[in-house]
Amino acid sequence: MLILATDTSAAVCCGAIYDTDKKQIIARTEINNKLTHSVTLMPVLTGLLQNAQIKPDEIDLYAVSTGPGSFTGLRIGISAIKGMAYAGGKKCVGVSSADAMAYNFCGSITDAVICTTIDARVGRVFTATYKAEKGEISLITPDRCITAEELSNELMQYDMPVILTGDGAELIKAKANRDNIIIAPIDKRYPTGYAVALAAENKEPVSPNQLMPAYMQLPQAQRELMAKNENMKGSTQC
Repeated sequence: MLILATDTSAAVCCGAIYDTDKKQIIARTEINNKLTHSVTLMPVLTGLLQNAQIKPDEIDLYAVSTGPGSFTGLRIGISAIKGMAYAGGKKCVGVSSADAMAYNFCGSITDAVICTTIDARVGRVFTATYKAEKGEISLITPDRCITAEELSNELMQYDMPVILTGDGAELIKAKANRDNIIIAPIDKRYPTGYAVALAAENKEPVSPNQLMPAYMQLPQAQRELMAKNENMKGSTQC
Protein backbone atom coordinates (compact mmCIF):
# COMPACT_ATOMS: atom_id res chain seq x y z
CA MET A 1 0.00 0.00 0.00
CA LEU A 2 1.26 3.47 -0.89
CA ILE A 3 0.52 6.31 1.54
CA LEU A 4 0.92 9.96 0.60
CA ALA A 5 1.29 11.89 3.85
CA THR A 6 1.80 15.51 4.82
CA ASP A 7 1.99 17.80 7.82
CA THR A 8 1.31 21.55 7.83
CA SER A 9 0.64 22.03 11.54
CA ALA A 10 3.86 23.96 12.18
CA ALA A 11 6.38 26.06 10.25
CA VAL A 12 7.82 23.10 8.34
CA CYS A 13 5.94 21.99 5.23
CA CYS A 14 6.60 18.30 4.70
CA GLY A 15 5.41 15.31 2.73
CA ALA A 16 6.33 11.71 2.01
CA ILE A 17 5.29 8.66 0.03
CA TYR A 18 5.64 5.46 2.05
CA ASP A 19 5.32 1.87 0.87
CA THR A 20 3.85 -0.13 3.75
CA ASP A 21 4.53 -3.51 2.13
CA LYS A 22 8.22 -2.86 1.57
CA LYS A 23 8.56 -0.69 4.71
CA GLN A 24 10.29 1.82 2.49
CA ILE A 25 10.22 5.59 2.07
CA ILE A 26 9.75 6.20 -1.64
CA ALA A 27 10.16 9.98 -1.42
CA ARG A 28 10.17 12.67 1.23
CA THR A 29 10.52 16.45 1.42
CA GLU A 30 10.80 18.99 4.23
CA ILE A 31 10.76 22.74 3.54
CA ASN A 32 11.21 25.48 6.15
CA ASN A 33 11.57 28.60 4.03
CA LYS A 34 9.14 30.84 5.98
CA LEU A 35 6.71 30.94 3.04
CA THR A 36 3.08 30.11 3.74
CA HIS A 37 1.90 26.54 3.24
CA SER A 38 -0.54 27.79 0.64
CA VAL A 39 2.52 28.54 -1.50
CA THR A 40 4.66 25.49 -0.72
CA LEU A 41 2.34 22.54 -0.09
CA MET A 42 1.05 21.66 -3.55
CA PRO A 43 4.53 21.96 -5.17
CA VAL A 44 5.79 19.61 -2.43
CA LEU A 45 3.08 17.02 -3.01
CA THR A 46 3.14 17.15 -6.81
CA GLY A 47 6.94 17.10 -6.73
CA LEU A 48 6.93 13.94 -4.62
CA LEU A 49 4.70 12.17 -7.15
CA GLN A 50 6.65 13.41 -10.17
CA ASN A 51 10.10 12.64 -8.77
CA ALA A 52 9.00 9.18 -7.61
CA GLN A 53 7.30 8.61 -10.99
CA ILE A 54 4.08 7.63 -9.23
CA LYS A 55 0.69 8.54 -10.64
CA PRO A 56 -1.96 9.94 -8.27
CA ASP A 57 -4.24 6.94 -8.91
CA GLU A 58 -1.48 4.65 -7.59
CA ILE A 59 -1.76 6.20 -4.12
CA ASP A 60 -3.88 3.95 -1.90
CA LEU A 61 -4.32 6.20 1.13
CA TYR A 62 -3.86 9.87 2.03
CA ALA A 63 -2.75 10.97 5.50
CA VAL A 64 -2.46 14.37 7.13
CA SER A 65 -1.87 15.89 10.55
CA THR A 66 -5.14 17.22 11.94
CA GLY A 67 -3.78 19.21 14.89
CA PRO A 68 -3.30 20.76 17.22
CA GLY A 69 -1.17 23.44 15.61
CA SER A 70 -1.42 26.45 13.33
CA PHE A 71 -5.08 27.08 12.51
CA THR A 72 -4.30 28.29 9.00
CA GLY A 73 -1.70 25.59 8.38
CA LEU A 74 -4.07 22.81 9.42
CA ARG A 75 -6.82 24.09 7.14
CA ILE A 76 -4.44 24.23 4.18
CA GLY A 77 -3.10 20.71 4.69
CA ILE A 78 -6.46 19.09 5.36
CA SER A 79 -8.10 20.86 2.40
CA ALA A 80 -5.33 19.72 0.05
CA ILE A 81 -5.52 16.10 1.18
CA LYS A 82 -9.32 16.11 1.02
CA GLY A 83 -9.18 17.40 -2.55
CA MET A 84 -6.64 14.83 -3.69
CA ALA A 85 -8.54 12.00 -2.01
CA TYR A 86 -11.86 13.10 -3.49
CA ALA A 87 -10.32 13.32 -6.96
CA GLY A 88 -8.90 9.80 -6.71
CA GLY A 89 -11.84 8.21 -4.92
CA LYS A 90 -9.55 7.26 -2.02
CA LYS A 91 -9.82 7.39 1.77
CA CYS A 92 -7.91 9.45 4.31
CA VAL A 93 -6.43 9.14 7.77
CA GLY A 94 -6.13 12.01 10.21
CA VAL A 95 -3.11 11.88 12.51
CA SER A 96 -2.50 13.92 15.64
CA SER A 97 0.36 16.40 15.29
CA ALA A 98 1.85 14.85 18.42
CA ASP A 99 1.90 11.43 16.75
CA ALA A 100 3.58 13.07 13.75
CA MET A 101 6.48 14.02 16.03
CA ALA A 102 6.62 10.93 18.24
CA TYR A 103 6.69 8.48 15.33
CA ASN A 104 9.96 10.05 14.16
CA PHE A 105 11.53 7.87 16.83
CA CYS A 106 10.03 4.54 15.75
CA GLY A 107 12.74 1.88 15.83
CA SER A 108 15.49 4.36 16.66
CA ILE A 109 15.28 4.74 20.43
CA THR A 110 14.18 2.66 23.39
CA ASP A 111 13.51 3.05 27.10
CA ALA A 112 12.71 6.74 26.93
CA VAL A 113 9.78 9.13 27.28
CA ILE A 114 9.00 11.30 24.26
CA CYS A 115 7.26 14.56 25.06
CA THR A 116 5.80 16.47 22.14
CA THR A 117 5.31 20.21 22.56
CA ILE A 118 3.65 22.87 20.43
CA ASP A 119 3.81 26.43 21.70
CA ALA A 120 0.20 27.52 22.33
CA ARG A 121 1.32 31.00 23.48
CA VAL A 122 0.61 32.77 26.79
CA GLY A 123 2.71 30.22 28.67
CA ARG A 124 0.79 27.17 27.48
CA VAL A 125 1.69 24.22 25.28
CA PHE A 126 -0.15 21.53 23.35
CA THR A 127 1.47 18.33 24.50
CA ALA A 128 1.32 14.54 24.60
CA THR A 129 3.75 12.01 26.06
CA TYR A 130 4.79 8.62 24.72
CA LYS A 131 6.89 5.67 25.80
CA ALA A 132 9.54 4.39 23.40
CA GLU A 133 10.19 0.75 24.20
CA LYS A 134 11.67 -2.05 22.08
CA GLY A 135 11.30 0.00 18.92
CA GLU A 136 7.59 0.66 19.53
CA ILE A 137 5.83 3.91 20.42
CA SER A 138 2.90 3.86 22.87
CA LEU A 139 0.82 6.70 24.27
CA ILE A 140 1.15 7.69 27.94
CA THR A 141 -0.94 10.87 28.06
CA PRO A 142 -3.13 12.11 25.17
CA ASP A 143 -3.17 15.56 23.55
CA ARG A 144 -3.69 18.29 26.12
CA CYS A 145 -3.28 22.04 26.40
CA ILE A 146 -1.64 22.84 29.75
CA THR A 147 0.76 25.40 31.16
CA ALA A 148 4.48 25.03 30.60
CA GLU A 149 4.88 24.97 34.38
CA GLU A 150 2.49 22.01 34.74
CA LEU A 151 4.22 20.03 32.01
CA SER A 152 7.68 20.73 33.40
CA ASN A 153 6.64 19.50 36.84
CA GLU A 154 5.24 16.29 35.32
CA LEU A 155 8.39 15.55 33.35
CA MET A 156 10.70 16.05 36.32
CA GLN A 157 9.08 12.99 37.92
CA TYR A 158 10.68 10.67 35.34
CA ASP A 159 14.06 9.06 36.05
CA MET A 160 14.50 7.73 32.50
CA PRO A 161 15.55 9.91 29.55
CA VAL A 162 12.90 12.40 28.42
CA ILE A 163 13.16 13.68 24.85
CA LEU A 164 11.47 16.99 24.06
CA THR A 165 10.23 17.60 20.53
CA GLY A 166 8.40 20.45 18.81
CA ASP A 167 8.66 24.23 18.87
CA GLY A 168 7.94 24.36 22.61
CA ALA A 169 10.93 22.18 23.50
CA GLU A 170 13.23 25.03 24.54
CA LEU A 171 10.50 26.61 26.68
CA ILE A 172 10.01 23.36 28.60
CA LYS A 173 13.75 22.64 28.88
CA ALA A 174 14.28 26.05 30.46
CA LYS A 175 11.77 25.17 33.18
CA ALA A 176 12.76 21.50 33.58
CA ASN A 177 16.54 21.82 33.46
CA ARG A 178 17.60 18.30 34.41
CA ASP A 179 20.26 16.16 32.76
CA ASN A 180 17.81 13.41 31.76
CA ILE A 181 15.53 15.91 29.96
CA ILE A 182 16.98 16.70 26.55
CA ILE A 183 15.89 18.42 23.35
CA ALA A 184 15.59 16.17 20.30
CA PRO A 185 18.09 16.63 17.46
CA ILE A 186 16.88 19.03 14.80
CA ASP A 187 16.12 16.29 12.24
CA LYS A 188 13.65 14.64 14.66
CA ARG A 189 12.26 17.70 16.42
CA TYR A 190 9.38 18.46 14.08
CA PRO A 191 6.66 16.48 12.26
CA THR A 192 7.65 14.70 9.05
CA GLY A 193 5.57 13.21 6.28
CA TYR A 194 7.24 9.86 6.94
CA ALA A 195 6.15 9.89 10.60
CA VAL A 196 2.60 10.86 9.59
CA ALA A 197 2.53 7.84 7.26
CA LEU A 198 3.82 5.51 10.00
CA ALA A 199 1.20 6.79 12.44
CA ALA A 200 -1.53 6.44 9.81
CA GLU A 201 -0.66 2.88 8.80
CA ASN A 202 -2.73 1.17 11.49
CA LYS A 203 -5.52 3.72 11.86
CA GLU A 204 -9.02 3.31 10.47
CA PRO A 205 -9.41 5.24 7.19
CA VAL A 206 -12.31 7.65 6.73
CA SER A 207 -13.94 9.31 3.75
CA PRO A 208 -12.58 12.77 2.84
CA ASN A 209 -15.69 14.55 4.15
CA GLN A 210 -15.09 13.00 7.60
CA LEU A 211 -11.58 14.44 7.87
CA MET A 212 -11.66 17.35 10.33
CA PRO A 213 -9.11 19.49 12.19
CA ALA A 214 -8.60 19.12 15.95
CA TYR A 215 -7.83 22.65 17.12
CA MET A 216 -8.14 21.98 20.89
CA GLN A 217 -8.70 25.67 21.61
CA LEU A 218 -10.23 28.72 19.97
CA PRO A 219 -8.03 31.07 17.93
CA GLN A 220 -6.30 33.79 19.97
CA ALA A 221 -8.32 36.57 18.30
CA GLN A 222 -11.59 34.83 19.16
CA ARG A 223 -10.50 34.25 22.78
CA GLU A 224 -9.59 37.93 23.11
CA LEU A 225 -12.96 38.98 21.64
CA MET A 226 -14.85 36.72 24.04
CA ALA A 227 -12.87 38.10 26.99
CA LYS A 228 -13.59 41.67 25.81
CA ASN A 229 -17.31 40.91 25.54
CA GLU A 230 -17.35 39.43 29.03
CA ASN A 231 -15.62 42.53 30.41
CA MET A 232 -18.15 44.75 28.66
CA LYS A 233 -21.02 42.75 30.16
CA GLY A 234 -19.52 43.12 33.60
CA SER A 235 -19.06 46.89 33.22
CA THR A 236 -22.73 47.42 32.29
CA GLN A 237 -24.17 45.59 35.27
CA CYS A 238 -25.69 47.76 38.03
